[in-house]
Amino acid sequence: MLALIAVFTTAATGDVAALTWVALLGAASLAAWAGRPPLLPALGRVAEVLITALGASSVAMELGGTGGTILPYLTIPIVVPAIEGRIRESMALVGLAAVALAAAGAPDGLLRDTSYVLSCAEWLAIAGLLAAFVYASPRLLTPEAGDAPAPYAEATRLLTQLRTVARQLPGATLDPGSISEHLLEDVRRIAPVDRAAVLSASGGGRLVVLAQLAPDRVDWETSLDSDSAIADAWAAQQAQVASRSQARTASADTPVSTLVVPLLSGVRTIGLLTLETDRAGAYPPDVVADVTDLASAGALRLEAALLFDDVRSIATNEERQRLAREIHDGVAQELVMVGYGIDNTLATLPEDAAESAAELRALRQEVTRVITELRLSLFELRSEVDRHGGLAAAIAEYARTVGSSAGLRVHLSIDETSARLPAATEAELLRIAQEAITNARKHANASNLWVTCEVDPPYARIEVSDDGAGMSSHRSDGRYGLAIMAERAERIRGQLEITPRASGGTSVAVVLSASPRRGSL
Repeated sequence: MLALIAVFTTAATGDVAALTWVALLGAASLAAWAGRPPLLPALGRVAEVLITALGASSVAMELGGTGGTILPYLTIPIVVPAIEGRIRESMALVGLAAVALAAAGAPDGLLRDTSYVLSCAEWLAIAGLLAAFVYASPRLLTPEAGDAPAPYAEATRLLTQLRTVARQLPGATLDPGSISEHLLEDVRRIAPVDRAAVLSASGGGRLVVLAQLAPDRVDWETSLDSDSAIADAWAAQQAQVASRSQARTASADTPVSTLVVPLLSGVRTIGLLTLETDRAGAYPPDVVADVTDLASAGALRLEAALLFDDVRSIATNEERQRLAREIHDGVAQELVMVGYGIDNTLATLPEDAAESAAELRALRQEVTRVITELRLSLFELRSEVDRHGGLAAAIAEYARTVGSSAGLRVHLSIDETSARLPAATEAELLRIAQEAITNARKHANASNLWVTCEVDPPYARIEVSDDGAGMSSHRSDGRYGLAIMAERAERIRGQLEITPRASGGTSVAVVLSASPRRGSL
């Protein structure tokens, strides 16, 4: 750069003395490129800017207006800091250059010369824009190390913290249902309660019952569009006291006191704590304050459990979808090609190879059976409870599909209210039903399949019965399936019941209901 400037300056001015400015720039550049001490490079760049400004004004006086032969050098000291990530220093040098050019040109009247002013403005703009481009381009085209994997790095950090915290929690639980039950037990110690529930959002403008205290099942009002204290508490984020029950089927003649307290996390409502007792005026301001304080402490625990449940559900669904894709694109496709190969071989066999043809046909039937099993497995992996369709619809669809492929007559009995169970609970119930149906298809040699689905949150009962050979016919892999169902039922605090049918076959039922601890007051 210095050599080019020296050539251009000498050619433009015809005066070798003008090379003095080039020599001074060379001396200043030595300081600018020095590594130690740290202040020396910065001072060198300042000197380069000042010398360039003085040299440009001097050359402009000789040429009658423009100092364009030296001004291109401004790009060097201004861009170098930007390359090293110090854009502020680059912009400061642009400002210094502007002041220096104005100060150097003012005494000689160069600021009234349009060509000088335009030339200075042009090269200041070029240097500044070039510095900004050099600084920004690596960050746009090649993000910093922390930017590209930021979501994964942050997820890893948070999950690691969650694992550590989860191990330190009292009772080591992050189950929304268990935490809700403990919250209800704590509330019962400080307030009169005949019925109580913890409700949480489920999407679609409805709530789900995470847990309840009541001698009988309560049909809680779970719609957020209704005219109820539950909807008011959710919308206003304030405790609501009412004199009517929040159950849909409650009698209007019975005196009732209701208290609904929102469970808040910052500015978000994550759930509601609903209390009722069969007497009037049971929740004065002091009781409301005590319950609100307890709810504030419980809200944080419940939010952590709900978030953990959501993360686990997302991870599980992602893994199921990944496995389904790998099976479909791998083993399933290869087996189809094997089947085609057998068909081609059968077509080319000579007529006198009857024995070989029989063996190949038997092999083809086995390949077809395995392909059918794989397709059903793929359907099972991809099956999920639709947010709008509900649990019963998902179970019914799976039962019909499996029954059709296996030649089973499927009898459905569905009794499902509009209220929903928590998403994680519905997912586990669907998997239990799938495993029970699969066991009946594979091992029972049945002709009929009866599927009963009763859902009235927090109560639910899913039963799968067959008229097959009974439990004694189940192979080891079938018993492994029973163990998996038991683990799933335990995870959602349900009871798994496996019993023989009176007229032959097996009945598998999973029941969610109020335990004695929850149901007795």
